[in-house]
Amino acid sequence: MLRARPTHYTSRPDQWSTLLQALGMVKTVDDDAWCEFDAGSGRLAVGFVEQGHPLDGSTIFGVEVGNLAEFARRTEEDGTQADWNETQDGPTVRISAEDGFEFFAFPATRAADGTWATSTEADPALAVVGNWISPFVGLAANDLRNIGARPRTEDDESATFTTKNGGILRAIHGADSANGDLSFEYDGGLEPLLHRLTEAKIEARISEDVLYVANPDAAGGAAPASIVIEQSPSQQAPASPSS
Repeated sequence: MLRARPTHYTSRPDQWSTLLQALGMVKTVDDDAWCEFDAGSGRLAVGFVEQGHPLDGSTIFGVEVGNLAEFARRTEEDGTQADWNETQDGPTVRISAEDGFEFFAFPATRAADGTWATSTEADPALAVVGNWISPFVGLAANDLRNIGARPRTEDDESATFTTKNGGILRAIHGADSANGDLSFEYDGGLEPLLHRLTEAKIEARISEDVLYVANPDAAGGAAPASIVIEQSPSQQAPASPSS
């Protein structure tokens, strides 16, 4: 079981909760300074930090798995370093990628029906995207394959993978290895999603088949102005013969 589960840190958790629920996500964990939200595909953790904290407005790439020990074993067998890591909050597995990037796999919890599915109340069309910036997209893509992600598209600038139980993992070319910004995909028309955001009094607009949503963290200058929601490839219009 592999699922995209980035963590977003913010000094504006209430605004983020309103935004995520307007997108169709469902809050499944609410523990003071820590919340988790299910999308139809993937999960997002939201951690509270004080304004001005170095992590305020940033998103940390990460995944969650059903069996940490088995995940670490298989990842090592496939050629990517995966180390058991004990923390005060419990065990994790640290993945050390070939480009120098590190990220963590967290233990997943089962749904009420005993499966690894996300909440049945979440919008099934919405998918969380975990973004990893790398100067070596090919190396990053190889590590994503080794952790069990399923290739979808790959070129010199990016490589996109799906996960078995939800969400999308994407490596994007950049000068240095780093965490990328939070984004989403939507498997359907963007207009109903725009309507839900407008109803919740959240500023958003559609431009060239991309939905741009006002980022609650942008007010403090700690984050990009917008959160990007793209249509999934199955919903994108085909290129014209002349393009």
